[in-house]
Amino acid sequence: MVINCSCPQFAWAIIDAVSTVITAVGGLAITLVAFVMLRAAPRLTVVLWLLVLFFVPVWVGVSIGPFWSAITLMTILAIATCSTSIRLSPVDGLIAGFGAIIVMEYALGLISLSAAVIALSEWLIPYSWGRLILTRVRLEFIIRAVATMAVVAAALALVEAVTSTNFFVLIPPGSQSDYEIWSTLQIRAGLTRVEGAFGHSIALGATLSMCAAFVLATRRRLVVRLALLLIITSAIALTLSRIGLVTLVITVALSIVVLPQLSRLARVIISLVGLTAALVVVPFISRVLLTAGQEAGGSADYRFDLLMLGQVLRPFGAAKDITGLTMNGEYLGVFARSIDNALLVVALRVGWVPTILLTISIILAMIFIFKRGRANVANIAVAGQLPGLLTVAFITQYSTFFWFVVGLAVALNVESSDANSTFRPVSTTDLPGGERDIIEYFAVDKLNPPLNETIGKAQGGSM
Repeated sequence: MVINCSCPQFAWAIIDAVSTVITAVGGLAITLVAFVMLRAAPRLTVVLWLLVLFFVPVWVGVSIGPFWSAITLMTILAIATCSTSIRLSPVDGLIAGFGAIIVMEYALGLISLSAAVIALSEWLIPYSWGRLILTRVRLEFIIRAVATMAVVAAALALVEAVTSTNFFVLIPPGSQSDYEIWSTLQIRAGLTRVEGAFGHSIALGATLSMCAAFVLATRRRLVVRLALLLIITSAIALTLSRIGLVTLVITVALSIVVLPQLSRLARVIISLVGLTAALVVVPFISRVLLTAGQEAGGSADYRFDLLMLGQVLRPFGAAKDITGLTMNGEYLGVFARSIDNALLVVALRVGWVPTILLTISIILAMIFIFKRGRANVANIAVAGQLPGLLTVAFITQYSTFFWFVVGLAVALNVESSDANSTFRPVSTTDLPGGERDIIEYFAVDKLNPPLNETIGKAQGGSM
């Protein structure tokens, strides 16, 4: 058999095959170089991840089977540079159980490939990165880096508001369908709602509200922290998102009450500045919502009406298609296009049993804010989002950042538990003489014999 090599189709097939091989090899080489570089530079890894999170839209990425956004690929690469030598938490078991259920459901055909990919790539992978990041860098650096990137993103949002131009929509898409969904700008009361690279105003507002806790936790001078918080507040206000402002208020209030980094004077000053800012922001938002009229009111009613979808939930697997569904005289197809409720969306996609596992995980991640001295910047940020989870879905980078912060909160909770479980010398200086003698006898002579020699040397003799 003789093959006609001059055939144009055969030639183009050869060229396409060679091009694919070259692209694959080149991509692998770049990935290996990036891995080696990031493995040697943990702070650079964190900075690059935050740059992609805040400034690269979700429609940028590559299609390898499913479409993988740039932030997902960057998160996987960051995880690969981490140590996995950590002490596990009950939350890790719940998250692992959720992941196992997702894999099982997909294998049994109970959920779609898209639902499985979203659950694993947009929720579990960012959680793992947040869980492992402290094996690479110190918390102080994370706080400073997140606060800095958030303020830059907020400043760009202010530029967007002034120019009425979102420059991020000019970035070429890797996924045309995602671009069409998220690149459209939103209008409320004749004003363009700023959204930065997040593809949605609510996603930007909710993410920046979480970052407010990181700004307040930095070690900068109080006046600087207040100025940075003002920039973030202004950007959230210009998203014209009520839930962004509500979660901001909750996050700042929790920070004032329980954030360990704040002095008493700082708490008082932040409270006064916050009240002053509210006198400006609240009337502005009220005027916008009043002008928006039916659109804003309909948006609120729609979120309450979403509860009707509870009728179609299943314990495991995706709910039935609601496109043309009517139940008990109610047409549920009106919700098919958008469902602004994170936990409800999860339940509709994978079932209410795995959703309960995720909900318990979130609660356990933030529960230490109720324990004296155990609150941290991450569990405050998570707690501030609880109302938001009922009014916005896990979308774009908001989903990634939320689950990253959940993972970070769990990591900090484990560190806090380890620190509180270690033996600490007993302070006896304020005790009466007899009690002091007894405690020192048991705490020093019996429990820590080597310390006796140190005390004896300090006193100029032996014990």
